[in-house]
Amino acid sequence: MKSVLIMAHMAEHDAEAAQALAQVRFQEAGWQAITPEEFDGQHLDLVLVLGGDGTLLRAAELVHDQATPLLGVNLGHLGFLAECEAAELPIAIEKVVRGEYQVEGRSTVDVAVTHPGREVWRGWALNEVTVEKILPQRMVEVILSVDGQDLSAFGCDGLVVSTATGSTGHAFSGGGPVVWPELEALLVVPLAAHALFNRPLLVTPQSKVTVEVSPVSRSGALATCDGRRTAPLEMGGRMDVTAGSGRVNLVRFGGQPFSERLVRKFSLPVRSWRERAADRAG
Repeated sequence: MKSVLIMAHMAEHDAEAAQALAQVRFQEAGWQAITPEEFDGQHLDLVLVLGGDGTLLRAAELVHDQATPLLGVNLGHLGFLAECEAAELPIAIEKVVRGEYQVEGRSTVDVAVTHPGREVWRGWALNEVTVEKILPQRMVEVILSVDGQDLSAFGCDGLVVSTATGSTGHAFSGGGPVVWPELEALLVVPLAAHALFNRPLLVTPQSKVTVEVSPVSRSGALATCDGRRTAPLEMGGRMDVTAGSGRVNLVRFGGQPFSERLVRKFSLPVRSWRERAADRAG
């Protein structure tokens, strides 16, 4: 018997009804439908995520070791990682049951936090790992290195190291470029950097990005993976980020290029203001 974990963000509108519908439809198809409370690490064929990107990141954390495909159904605002909207849920379940879907692998990053003389924490991220100052009234002084070469030292509010998947998230709000998910790369975006050289960097997935909190910094920092898993970075501590050893698999039904998703999710104008003005005048 196939099994599906249904993870819903119950604070979202219609989440309870969507969860009940999904449970009934999967059970009618002969699948075992379980909740996060019932999940104890057993094999899963699918995770159905009812919510926004935050809920999907929580689901990815839960099944990261299994690489189980995740199907995101957007009940939130943006839902950039979701494959469909709430109204499409019944059709999406039918396609999954019939096996009419593809699996798209997304790269991750591995993160190691080291304090002088010892490694203190390891983590991973699908979207990004951030280094952010702890004291709001102070900047954190960091030293940025790539592949063992120091590139720049500056004070800032923080810094984002992102995957291509995360380029539309925290890195985007910090002024970074949108990166197509097929591009295997690491994106480095300083946040409010007090520096002449504060441009985003795009490096190869073979690179190691290191962010060290300067020993003379007047604020410590916090390393955070996907906004969920955190570790303190004390003065003189460093964070090493490399391409992840695992991948996160997303369910896709095909027929939608990333550019179309970008236009739809961000409501991008694809006709110039001159064209729209001409239409109104006519």
